Amino acid sequence: MKKWSIIIGFCLLLFATGCSKDMANRDVYEESGDTINVNNKREELYNEGGSQGVRNVSDNYGFVRHQKSPIQNDRGGMEHYSAINREQVANIISQFSTDIPNVNDVATLVTDQEVLIAYSSDTKDRNQTADQVKKTAMSVVPRFYHVYVTDDKNLMRDVENLANMDSTSKNARNSVDSLVKQMKKSPQGNRMSESEDENGATRDDVMNTNNRR
Repeated sequence: MKKWSIIIGFCLLLFATGCSKDMANRDVYEESGDTINVNNKREELYNEGGSQGVRNVSDNYGFVRHQKSPIQNDRGGMEHYSAINREQVANIISQFSTDIPNVNDVATLVTDQEVLIAYSSDTKDRNQTADQVKKTAMSVVPRFYHVYVTDDKNLMRDVENLANMDSTSKNARNSVDSLVKQMKKSPQGNRMSESEDENGATRDDVMNTNNRR
């Protein structure tokens, strides 16, 4: 009898351990399939239930760690890009850009795949300033974004007007593409890399854009 009690107790212990491990896995991969360890979320960039206003800078360091889903070919983690608060990102890019020498006024629009920046400047080197503004934006948004800049002050109102459009409408996409064409008449800075042009677009990106039009 005592022997059976020991065996039953051991089985219950194994069962409890297995349940605990299963619950832990469900907890870690509950939402998107990614593990995430967070010290200080930057909620001014990511709107995950936080305030819409830009929060005060914390004295603590910010730390986030992500790991891929253990499920092969699981693309659920891509959903985290939907958490980006585009207006807050645009605000940060504009603020950072005004810290660049000779850049005095900045209007920024962030879409689902582009950043459009119009600014006024009294710089003597237009291409260098354009490069600085562009790379400032590139440091804030995900790397697949394309960044377009212009120092034509007349286009600042056009950038602002796009913010009032319904982003899901076909007319909005056509308006963005049309404005991008005008912005590219201004200096765009240096190429991002051998495989990417001045705006961060690859040859495939350009082909896909042309086919979309």
